Amino acid sequence: MEYIKKIWAFAKPYKKYAYGNIIANVFYALFGSLAFVSLMPMLKVLFDDKEPITEAPAYSGFLEIGDYLEGNLNYYLTQQVAEIGEMKVLIYMIGVVIATFLLKNFFGYLAMWFITFLRNGVLKDIRNALYLKTLDLPISFYSEKRKGDTMSRMTSDVQVIQSSFLSILELVVREPLMILFTIIIMLTISAKLTLFVFIFIPVSGFIISKIGKTLKKKSHQVQEEQGFFLSVLEETLSGLKIIKGFNAQSIFNKKFQDSTSRYYKYSNGLLNRQNLASPTSEFLGIAVIGVLLLFGGRMVLIDGTLEPAAFIVYMGLAYNILTPAKAISKASYGVKKGNAAAERVLEILETPSTITDAPNAKSKTKFDTQLSIDNISFKYQDEYVLKNFSLNVKKGETVALVGQSGSGKSTIANLVTRFYDVNEGGITIDGDNVKNITQASLRGLMGLVTQDSILFNDTIKENLLVGKPDATEQEMLEALKIANAWEFVKDLPETIHTNIGDSGNKLSGGQKQRLSIARAVLKNPPIMILDEATSALDTESERLVQQALENMMKNRTSLVIAHRLSTIQKADNIVVLSKGEIVEQGKHEELLAKKGVYHSLVEMQSLA
Repeated sequence: MEYIKKIWAFAKPYKKYAYGNIIANVFYALFGSLAFVSLMPMLKVLFDDKEPITEAPAYSGFLEIGDYLEGNLNYYLTQQVAEIGEMKVLIYMIGVVIATFLLKNFFGYLAMWFITFLRNGVLKDIRNALYLKTLDLPISFYSEKRKGDTMSRMTSDVQVIQSSFLSILELVVREPLMILFTIIIMLTISAKLTLFVFIFIPVSGFIISKIGKTLKKKSHQVQEEQGFFLSVLEETLSGLKIIKGFNAQSIFNKKFQDSTSRYYKYSNGLLNRQNLASPTSEFLGIAVIGVLLLFGGRMVLIDGTLEPAAFIVYMGLAYNILTPAKAISKASYGVKKGNAAAERVLEILETPSTITDAPNAKSKTKFDTQLSIDNISFKYQDEYVLKNFSLNVKKGETVALVGQSGSGKSTIANLVTRFYDVNEGGITIDGDNVKNITQASLRGLMGLVTQDSILFNDTIKENLLVGKPDATEQEMLEALKIANAWEFVKDLPETIHTNIGDSGNKLSGGQKQRLSIARAVLKNPPIMILDEATSALDTESERLVQQALENMMKNRTSLVIAHRLSTIQKADNIVVLSKGEIVEQGKHEELLAKKGVYHSLVEMQSLA
């Protein structure tokens, strides 16, 4: 129950609904038990099975409580029949039976009404907490985890937790109370017969617990496999062009079908074991009822120690125990499934974020002098991708990083924005280590334009507002003009209110990149980081984007990671990297004159 207990913390804001559910369940169990007892007076009138009693019996101790209650009932019926006649008494008794069953069902509905708010409230809060954690966890976390698995935890696992909440409240409140109240009434009717019921409950519980022992493991397999095939689906949708272009449909189809076959196998095992609970508990219950019929029938027919009406009610009560007993076995399975789901959800919620604000981190709102990278080393896993790297970027300067793929250029952008933390050395802004600046204020100083134009399935306006949530339409218009994007946005059907599709796929590559630049311009940060912003573009798009970048970088500090060297010829300082180390740096003309690594790179791109 360790994981479920942690999940219960999410129920605290909704505890009034939990209390309401418990109170309603108490009354449901009470009226559920009394509903059968209310049949006894009616049966006594129908069978004329009442001993005329003209004086109310005296109470003679707890052990004789059954006889005392039955005597009082007979005394009451004798009085009523004498006063108003048997038919009217029968009508009143039927009214009492109907009222009792009505109250039972009313409180049953009320209990469900309360639990609905509790379950859906917990569902909402867990999903919100998971989403917040998804945003908080470092980017490195998602390079190791499948996205589909995270989606599965946020959807189906949370849904399983939600349904197990109902199971727990049934398990600890309603069904046990129903059994308790029923047994108390059965004891008052016949203590001897009730002994068999006491034998049945623990035996039944033992057998059912044996069946459910492996349920958590099987449930875990089902949920993990669901996460896997959701990942395959997510990758398929993201890479559909490549899959079709390489005729790789059969490869991905096989991967997906293998996963769904495993899911089919695990689900069958889980559901077959789960479905065994209900028939098992019902069979055990009927077996006990068979024994009760044998012994109870003897008490009625031969010994005469039990009245027929009391025996019929007693058998109804005995059968009444079966429903909550079945519900408890089903609920215990629900709890085991919920426990497996809770374990997977809590694995994400309890994953510590490796990138956190220091306790005394300060909020930095402006950039005054320089960005310094001081003797840093960094590795993603085992091998260092940057070694003893140092660089100063003064305010207003444009510094370009160039080099072959894998030389560590993009890693520097990831470290400056603190998507990752350095292993050795430090990065400072105006002398303040980035680890001592709040992440929000650090990233508030920076604008980011990446190689892949990351846009969202929304309007142009909403995509721009990511850069500056309180921007006016006039500011957006200015940003679009600076980014050379207004020339195509003005021709769209609804201009900035046009939806651009999933990942902006209704636009061309150059248009998407110019929107990304407009978003960064709108933010108007003092430091701009451009990570290969033109590498994926055709010549015409590159010209427009390059012009947009130059407009944006005016009077601004820029760190440009470049693959196409034509885009950085005007940089104040060009830093050439190879295997994580600086091999050359200087202006474009100086580096060409050296005839070194930079000259070779330029020559390869036919720009010398």
